[in-house]
Amino acid sequence: MPSDIALKGEDGSTWFGMPVRVLAPLDADSAAAELASLAETAAEEDCPRLARLLSGHSPLAAFLGAVFDLSSYLRDCARRDPRNLEALFDEKLDARLATLNAAIGAAAFAEDASEASVMKGLRRLKRESHFLIGLGDLAGEADAATTVARLSALAEACVGAAVDFLLRDAHRQGKLKLPDPEKPAVGSGWVVLAMGKLGAGELNYSSDIDLIVLLDPHAPAVLDPLEATDLFVRLTRRLVRILQDRSEDGYVFRTDLRLRPDPGSTPLAIPIEAALNYYESRGQNWERAAMIKARAIAGDRKAGGAFLRELQPYVWRKYLDYAAIADVHSIKRQIHAHKGHGEVAVLGHNVKLGRGGIREIEFFVQTQQLIAGGRFSELRGRETVTMLRQLAKHGWITAEVGEGLVEQYWFLRDVENTIQMIADEQAHTLPEDVDDLRRIALLLGYADDEAFAAAFREALKTVERHYAALFETAPELSRGVGNLVFTGDVDDPGTLQTLTELGFERASDICRVIRGWHFGRYRATRSAEARERLTELTPALLEAFGSTRRADEALLRFDQFLSGLPAGIQLFSLLQSNPRLLELLATIMGAAPRLAAVITRRPHVFDGLLDPALLSELPNRAYLAQRLESFLEAARVYEEVLDRLRIFAAEQKFLIGIRLLTGSIDAVRAGKAFSDLADLTIGAALEAVEEEFALTHGRVPGGRAAILGMGKLGSRELTAGSDVDLILLYDHAPDAEESDGRKPLAPSHYYARLTQRLIAAVSAPTAEGVLYELDLRLRPSGNKGPVATHIDAFRKYQRKDAWTWEHMALTRARPMAGDETLCEEARAEVEAILSLTRTYKTLAHDAVKMRDLIEEEKPPRDTWDLKLIPGGIIDLEFIAQIAALSGRCASEPPPTGTGDILSHLAPDLADEQTRTELAEAHRLYMMLTQVIRLCLTGPLDPDDVPPGLADILLRGADLPDLGVLEAHIAETARRVRGHFDRLLRRKG
Repeated sequence: MPSDIALKGEDGSTWFGMPVRVLAPLDADSAAAELASLAETAAEEDCPRLARLLSGHSPLAAFLGAVFDLSSYLRDCARRDPRNLEALFDEKLDARLATLNAAIGAAAFAEDASEASVMKGLRRLKRESHFLIGLGDLAGEADAATTVARLSALAEACVGAAVDFLLRDAHRQGKLKLPDPEKPAVGSGWVVLAMGKLGAGELNYSSDIDLIVLLDPHAPAVLDPLEATDLFVRLTRRLVRILQDRSEDGYVFRTDLRLRPDPGSTPLAIPIEAALNYYESRGQNWERAAMIKARAIAGDRKAGGAFLRELQPYVWRKYLDYAAIADVHSIKRQIHAHKGHGEVAVLGHNVKLGRGGIREIEFFVQTQQLIAGGRFSELRGRETVTMLRQLAKHGWITAEVGEGLVEQYWFLRDVENTIQMIADEQAHTLPEDVDDLRRIALLLGYADDEAFAAAFREALKTVERHYAALFETAPELSRGVGNLVFTGDVDDPGTLQTLTELGFERASDICRVIRGWHFGRYRATRSAEARERLTELTPALLEAFGSTRRADEALLRFDQFLSGLPAGIQLFSLLQSNPRLLELLATIMGAAPRLAAVITRRPHVFDGLLDPALLSELPNRAYLAQRLESFLEAARVYEEVLDRLRIFAAEQKFLIGIRLLTGSIDAVRAGKAFSDLADLTIGAALEAVEEEFALTHGRVPGGRAAILGMGKLGSRELTAGSDVDLILLYDHAPDAEESDGRKPLAPSHYYARLTQRLIAAVSAPTAEGVLYELDLRLRPSGNKGPVATHIDAFRKYQRKDAWTWEHMALTRARPMAGDETLCEEARAEVEAILSLTRTYKTLAHDAVKMRDLIEEEKPPRDTWDLKLIPGGIIDLEFIAQIAALSGRCASEPPPTGTGDILSHLAPDLADEQTRTELAEAHRLYMMLTQVIRLCLTGPLDPDDVPPGLADILLRGADLPDLGVLEAHIAETARRVRGHFDRLLRRKG
């Protein structure tokens, strides 16, 4: 006889205490199959009530079916342990979560507790809580505020349990003498501060947790103050291992300690006194903002609270901070506000860091807090929404702005959590595929992706509008500009002072440059109307360039740009009516010398910025192909086709770069776009060359030509400045002896000459520049071999004579232009060659030998030489290539992209944590490489980074300053080199 609870609640009505939200699955048949499968598993696992529920037709069953169809992570959690759902028949969700948090807290106090048992227990309990929190959110039982609070409480409980266990373990080993082992944290001297979203109690569904770990060497539990730092550093390492190492039970929370003072040169745990000295003497603006959310969550909370109280004068300045608004403005630059430029793309948009995203709301609040929190203690809270309402209550913002931002904040947090619930990934970007976007929309309860997209765009517009207004009304930024007199030939003292206040260092030189504009020395300023428009625009120009932090360089680059313009009135009118375009131009001039040089040499590329849809359209292959076809339509002769290809490629490279610079696309998408552009333009050049060549030499009977893209083109990771690696393959009828033109050539000679003509067509400089620099050294036999290779010779060489390194290079081979049938044949041949049986040990040995030789002959310049540093891009590429060659890529056929292969390393080669760390390292390196190659013509000098470029790099890495980024690169490289040694050196 079932219990009363079962009788009352077998339809699941007791789970959430309310009707569940109605969700539609992507595939109704799949949802039904998931329910049937889980019902079967529930019966096998002795969960009879759950089995009956899933076999029925209640609203809850329909809801679960939709969830398990839409979220692979939640489905897998249910399959792994259906008892987690069965338990909800006996406890409502909120009570069950309280029970689990209590169990987490008790894990440290079990008599037989060991590091292994605590790791296992925390992972199991966290997984169940995580699963149930996700269900509550999707069911509508919890709103976004409740969900982030539950996630934060879960993380706090887990960190606290791990800390308590480690303190008790140190006590058992005689390394500490705790005043009360039943309250291990009290008097321990080990302080764990939560930062960021955990500090604010606003954690994401699959977020990292940001921690700062401090120690008090004079705490009652410490036996030897001189040994305290070493002891607590070891405990902190163990803490990180307990929380984030992946095992068969998963992980607890990924943990980030990089917000501590000077992370590149300080230990993981820092003495409290040293931390205070750092903040008071060297603390930076972003650290003030970060400390707003700091909260002691584990360990010696009393000591942590005392530390934060002592830090208050540093965070909260006594007087209104208008005098130091430059501090706030520098943080604004580090967040890199782009106040809109046309429509915002929904597909691929970053909900956290993109325009109108969560970060803009958080920064809006923190900026106001830094300005006024010193005088008004009610503005010192950690929670974003609470502070928005306090700002409105006390008149710092209007009630309309406050409630508008509150509404959109929770909406965007819902979207962010939903993205992460699908696969438990720390993702913040909406999918680029419409079907995947529909999955998000359905999980959020929308009828389709269009309804969601409309709501999402409206939210971004609202946030962006209020965020832009914040800086338009800040006193220091909108103050009336002082003297700006550029008449005569003598500097006006008031103007020099104004320029200095705006941020220019060589005020007199700037005066001279601007006088040149007004004297009509350039074609663009010769007409009186153009000079009048420029005079009206000059104050805005100077403010825009003054905010770039290298104002003189930025304005001088603009001067070079101006000197090459055939006319100026249209540009000046456009910039005057579109301040956002002016900001973008200032960003280019201040942050990206390479792009500035492109604009200066070819001002016509600037025309592409006038397209209002620029930042909302993804530059994918179809988009580029359509525009290229239109651009080539009017070309009638060979030379005109080649010039038009150069013009088109230059403009599209520039526009892809602008999208990357403004955050509209990420580095991976940029790499694909640059590669698609190369495919299309080189393919068009090949077609033009074949037609032109045939006019003289005819065609070879049965002749076919195809191009294999190699290197970064083959892996679709091309950058703005990459050379292009190619192999040209050809085939012809077996009995073909020569071509049929008026000047016939033997087939081998024909295709060699055709290839040389292609090289000239693509690489020879014309009035429109170079299309691409081509590199054919990866062809069989390298520079010693013919420039064009018969498909049979290619097949024979690769199977009999190629070295391991040549097969490694072949893992990135991709047919990208030419005859479709030969492309398919080449693709099949490459796949066949890559699938040949090889000995992993031999491959690894050869790869390590080659890597050691590269390291010896081409040592890295510095930490920023990302390709050559130990643990850099080459290490990642070698791991991926050996995995592909040895059949240890779980995707068939293996993809050509390094990041794709690393994400799919076979389980017998790399565990999930290794795959994740390698893929994340690759994403970091690609982001940095794409941006640096886009903005600079040479290597990055860490001692002379354009500030605007630094801001863009920091935005991409979501880190606060270059010192932290350098430390992150070094730590990432160390981790990658460790994986390289383990996967190749030790196994080889």
